[in-house]
Amino acid sequence: MRTIRRLYFYLVAIISLEVVLWGLIGLLRSIISETVSSTADALAQALALILVGVPIFLFHWLWTQRTAAKDPEEQAASLRAIFLYAALFATLAPLVQNILAFINRALLGFAKIDPYRALIGGGQSWADNLIAILVNGVVAYYFWTILKKEWASLPEEENFADTRRLYRYLWLLYSLLMVVFGAQQTMRYIFYMPVPDYLMGNVGREMFSNGLALLIVGTPLWTYVWRVIQVSLPVPVEQNSNLRLGVLYFLSLVGVVTVLTAGGTLLNVLLRWAFGDHLPWNQFVKQIGDPISIGLPMAGLWAYHSPWLRRQIHSDEDLLRRAGKERLYSYILSVLGLGASVVGLALTFSFVIDISTARAIWGETLRSRLSAALATLAVGLPLWLRMWNPLQVEALSDSEQGEHARRSTIRRVYLYLALFSGVIGGMATAVGFVYLVINTLLTGKVDKDFVPQLLNLLALLALFVVLLVYHLRCLQGDGQRATAMLESRQREFSVLLFDPGDEPFMEALKKALGKHAPEVPVVVQSPDQRVAGDPQAVLLPATLAVNPPDKLRLWLKKFDGTKVLVTGAVPGWVLSGLSPEQAAVSVRQMAEGEQVQLKKTSPAWEVVKIIAVILLGLQLLLSLLAIGISTIVN
Repeated sequence: MRTIRRLYFYLVAIISLEVVLWGLIGLLRSIISETVSSTADALAQALALILVGVPIFLFHWLWTQRTAAKDPEEQAASLRAIFLYAALFATLAPLVQNILAFINRALLGFAKIDPYRALIGGGQSWADNLIAILVNGVVAYYFWTILKKEWASLPEEENFADTRRLYRYLWLLYSLLMVVFGAQQTMRYIFYMPVPDYLMGNVGREMFSNGLALLIVGTPLWTYVWRVIQVSLPVPVEQNSNLRLGVLYFLSLVGVVTVLTAGGTLLNVLLRWAFGDHLPWNQFVKQIGDPISIGLPMAGLWAYHSPWLRRQIHSDEDLLRRAGKERLYSYILSVLGLGASVVGLALTFSFVIDISTARAIWGETLRSRLSAALATLAVGLPLWLRMWNPLQVEALSDSEQGEHARRSTIRRVYLYLALFSGVIGGMATAVGFVYLVINTLLTGKVDKDFVPQLLNLLALLALFVVLLVYHLRCLQGDGQRATAMLESRQREFSVLLFDPGDEPFMEALKKALGKHAPEVPVVVQSPDQRVAGDPQAVLLPATLAVNPPDKLRLWLKKFDGTKVLVTGAVPGWVLSGLSPEQAAVSVRQMAEGEQVQLKKTSPAWEVVKIIAVILLGLQLLLSLLAIGISTIVN
């Protein structure tokens, strides 16, 4: 209830704050600036926003302030932290945007270009920007002082620390976006320079001015934010935060994927030129300028943040968890490399078939197809091999790390995704092949493109079959190694079972052990006998646990291993707990080194899940068949 009330007050406060803030900005602009509009309509709108927004904001904001002053829980609440940092961001971001607009128009004016061509704020004046900067700056300073006081008196800092971390990384991404886009625009202008129209015309100078403005504002902002983040790293919670790891993953992956994409585009242009697509020099430079202008800034982004990602991962003292973090990065790139490789091979096979069957004559179309196929393959195949080979070597290892690699969720997702792609792609291609053959037989007309189409479908089907078979073998190999490892562990795990003299009970328990833990050596003995050996776990029937013999009770006090209580019928007792089936599962989990988990499933719920999966699978299958047929027909 308090959370809902808190959400209401802070949500209304932030909305009404923005209403008042921009109403005040609009009022001052309508009075001072002639570019916005000084009409009665603008003045009335600004006054309406202020007159309605001020009392609403003051009521809700002052209430939250009084409540926070009285209640430490309210003061340290997550919603309060989110509100304060959101208010700070909502005022500082427009301040930065107006500084950017002012600098952007100034650079355009210096280049003698109409200010309306500015990337941001083309229709504004210096007075408009100055008013927005001053008003947002005053409000930002107010909330900054509030935050400073809050940090000095917080009873618990966790919620505010989490929100501040998010706030800082939002600024980091925002400033990096400006830097990268500014660098891209500047470099793009440099590559357009050989074209006189762009060098001397408005478009080229506008591009350079906009990019330079972004760099002037974004670079110092990024430098400051990144330094603040780095200075906070000695605090363990900052160094080990998942948010930092996620942002570094994102920046590194975006960087490498964009670089590879730009590299493939550049290679495509170069191959087309090598295959005879000769362009004037200035046009050629323009075409290679686009991928280079975006590839170089993103390469810098990747090169800078990838080492920080490696440091972040290696700071984890748990070797297995560290390996899992590295594995995630490699599998994501492996998926991208595999997808590009499959597309590149499909395009290459299609080109070879079409030119071999004289379906198409060498020219601009085939030149573009061949260059695109080779460029895609040249980017995707090395990436996949570079990422996949170490992952496969790790999974084939018999070490503990190799076992965790084989059983990791990300590896299974990767393998099943490849299997899914192979099955669905092969099914769609097979549908196209069968449709083509049956349609030809029924109509009796052999189209001139029948053979090339048939060969293309067969090549594509073979490609999907290879994809499916290879990854299926990898999955089966993982399963076989995992089974051998688990069986070995079971054989090394000894269990002692005390026989209570209840034959039906013992038969049920032995049957369950044979089903769930067949390799675990189980020694059965009477509770009156002397225990020989050193078992790692003991299965204790409830009848013996309730009233154990003296010899057994003394031995159990000294036993340091795991004791598993198995319920059964005991006169005068009502027991609920581990059944023989559940006890056998627990033994298997202990033998394989897993944490014992007791799961209770509802039969009705299991039926519901099975029906839902069947219906979803049928719907997906029918949809894919319809898509495949419609694609072929079209």
